[in-house]
Amino acid sequence: MDEFWRGCLEKLKEIMTEKEIDSSISVLHYHKKNSVLKLLAPNQYVLEHIRSNLLDDIKSCLISADTGLTDVRLDIGSYELEKKPFNSKEPFRIVETEETPPPLDIYEEISRPNELFTFDNHIEGKSNQIARAAAINVGKEPGSFNPLYIYGGVGLGKTHLMHAAGNEIIKNFPSARVFYITSERFVIDLIKAIKDNQINEFKQLYRSVDALLIDDIQFLAKKQQSQEEFFHTYNELIGVGCQIIITSDRIPDAMNDIDDRLKSRFKGGLTTLIDVPELETRVAILLKKASDIGVHLPDNVAFFIANLVRSNVRDLEGALQQIAAASRFTQSEIDLVLAQDTFRDLMSHRKKQLTVENIQQVVAKYFKIRVSDLFSKSRSRDITRPRQFAMYFCKEYTDTSYPSIGDQFGGRDHSTVIHACKKIKELIESDLKAREDHDNLNKVFGG
Repeated sequence: MDEFWRGCLEKLKEIMTEKEIDSSISVLHYHKKNSVLKLLAPNQYVLEHIRSNLLDDIKSCLISADTGLTDVRLDIGSYELEKKPFNSKEPFRIVETEETPPPLDIYEEISRPNELFTFDNHIEGKSNQIARAAAINVGKEPGSFNPLYIYGGVGLGKTHLMHAAGNEIIKNFPSARVFYITSERFVIDLIKAIKDNQINEFKQLYRSVDALLIDDIQFLAKKQQSQEEFFHTYNELIGVGCQIIITSDRIPDAMNDIDDRLKSRFKGGLTTLIDVPELETRVAILLKKASDIGVHLPDNVAFFIANLVRSNVRDLEGALQQIAAASRFTQSEIDLVLAQDTFRDLMSHRKKQLTVENIQQVVAKYFKIRVSDLFSKSRSRDITRPRQFAMYFCKEYTDTSYPSIGDQFGGRDHSTVIHACKKIKELIESDLKAREDHDNLNKVFGG
């Protein structure tokens, strides 16, 4: 410890307890350049604690003519990292492991992110705006959100963003070891390592990376030994500043049969949702995908398909392939007539389903109540919530007006329908059970 830092610690002891010094300050590295002191936290947890509770006091204590400091800044890193800053294109791994990492050629063969998934070919919309921004930020500044936890339904682009972030890290830090796996692959590798008595090699492989991208983490459920090993791998990587990106189909708290210690770790960074894309985003996705495969897709056809297919990006891609094939086989240009003919069965199916009466029947059956309960004056939560869901889906999937929907629910005022729709939208964002109910019903209605 040099004289400068010893002097800083002595001044900090005037305003901080020994416990605060030991738990928060002693874990920091520092880097002084001219009159600016940069304090380097080992991870996001320490950084947020100091920023929220101690940084102002540290600044007021250390910025003085006595120390020669004019500013104190806080970041994630170490002295070793400061000697090779991010913009030097050097790997961002903070602490090298003592063991020799697995050979790079093997590593590249099994785990490099898919180069086809980039931010350039990813369509931004309101449904993925925050997740995309976070992934871009992580690609440029690994460790800025750690872990980055992206969740949402199937086919919405979680894996695309994960790969894109990994590719961005490699672009900015060419020597970085970016490891992409599925949670299923992690389990298979662990089982094989145990069987072949190579558990040390397994640990060496997974703990020698600079960034770990793990897809569909929910499949670790009920696999206790895999969860235990991943917990220690996670702690090891986070402890030395490696970036971790996780995808799942649900938020951490909603994952059953996952150790609470892991859930807590997952919530330590940024948790962000990718939702079902709105109409404009679905149209933009179709037009971009069509351009990528050399298919001319008129705007009115893109809107037609986007209105018909509301579920996810994967289904949109399937619909595009379907109409492109129809155009090729019939040697016809893609237009609205061809689209209506191609998706005739889907249109018929949706038309049969999407009436107010049918929605009422489906919702009543799902919640195990009578259809007549939806029309009743009951304000019981067991009746009110299904009624609100039914009104919400009537507005979402039919062209029926608010007043007309109210009439078909026992002569209720249009303001009641508006309130119901607003309430369900709020619950989808905040209540796990309501979101599950929404998703289950949405599948029935073809959304």
